[in-house]
Amino acid sequence: MKAHYEVLDGLRGTAAISVVIFHIFELITPDWAHNPFPHGYLAVDFFYALSGFVLGYAYDNRLSPLTPETERLGFWGFIKRRLIRLHPLVPVAVTLGLICYLNDPNIGTTQHIGVGVSFGAIALAYVLTLFLLPSPTLPNHWDETHCIDAPTWTLFWEYIANLFYVVWLHRVGKGMHRALLGLSAVALIVTAFLLAGRHSLGWGWGYELLWVAPVRLAYPFLAGLLVYRMGWKIRLPVPYLTASVLVLAVLAVPVLPGVWNTLLEAAMIIAVFPVILMVGASIRDVKGPLGPLCRFTGELSYPLYILHYPFVFLFGHWAWATHPADPLKYGAAAGVFVFVIVLATVLLYAYDKPVRAWLGRRYASR
Repeated sequence: MKAHYEVLDGLRGTAAISVVIFHIFELITPDWAHNPFPHGYLAVDFFYALSGFVLGYAYDNRLSPLTPETERLGFWGFIKRRLIRLHPLVPVAVTLGLICYLNDPNIGTTQHIGVGVSFGAIALAYVLTLFLLPSPTLPNHWDETHCIDAPTWTLFWEYIANLFYVVWLHRVGKGMHRALLGLSAVALIVTAFLLAGRHSLGWGWGYELLWVAPVRLAYPFLAGLLVYRMGWKIRLPVPYLTASVLVLAVLAVPVLPGVWNTLLEAAMIIAVFPVILMVGASIRDVKGPLGPLCRFTGELSYPLYILHYPFVFLFGHWAWATHPADPLKYGAAAGVFVFVIVLATVLLYAYDKPVRAWLGRRYASR
């Protein structure tokens, strides 16, 4: 197994924590100007950039026809490894999402089976989401494609990127790669103009603007893959801390009016995220006291991201229904934040890592 780029792992943790904070404040106040990370949804685009880099690093050589047969990884070998890495937590997250949905005490009867929603609709949404497939939207979830556990919409597109990578992108030459990157950048800029009235690029999670999702996926994924393949690096002092500050600064930039905000976000994705990747790729190991924090947040990032949203939704419905005073509301928000971190940590060590290790030995070892 190849050594990890620990800074990049840690940056995934930084972005995941930012997403949780963004979602909590998003449900406290719909005014993103009062959110500490008003561009927090762009962490999704950063995840895609990280994914492109990591897939190139982990699999480019192993999928090459020039690799010796004993070391080469075929299509199904790649698919098994990606499923083992990503999917064990999916049924846990989806089941927790279903439990939270059916037992929300602050939403009346609109989510009760046989009253507000049929058993068939619930069962269909649950089963489809187990396979990360879009499902019909349930009550109180706007038009989300993955309403049982909303973050799984990004994992659905991550799987699509993985398929494109193993079928075609792993053998695309540098000229074609740059051309695809240029086209995807143009598509992102055009999308920024088209979404000017929506004030952000943070769409693609619902059916109305489903077309935004592949646009948000294409550029950062291709950019991350190109940064790896070109070996681009930027050496700065304390790269984990420096790059984390850059990520947080991007997500915390004040909201601009109209099209300027969507163009700013496109510029962040096109120009800033690749630079952050180059900083993170400058070293492999994080030494000193920051090392354990970097490694822990990196491991925690995926469980935290995929598990947190149903509990944040419970908190939001409680806040909307009861209108608590600010000290109680923000105290409860802090409690939700701590709870989802503890839950993700417990499931990481008690379930996810052991299950992935067993599946790896059983299905992915040569």
